[in-house]
Amino acid sequence: MSSKFNMIVKDLLQDDQGVSSIEYALLGMLIAVAIIGSVFKVSGAVKEMYELIATSMP
Repeated sequence: MSSKFNMIVKDLLQDDQGVSSIEYALLGMLIAVAIIGSVFKVSGAVKEMYELIATSMP
């Protein structure tokens, strides 16, 4: 019985399919955070530009 348990544990430790899924999920989250941060940064600049244009118009 101990031998069978050792084989199961060995198989689980060598299985790396879940690891690659987690890596892809973390990479996707990092990209999403970068996109959201960029959108907020650019949106403030665009808003300021439109406000400047609006105030300079007669």
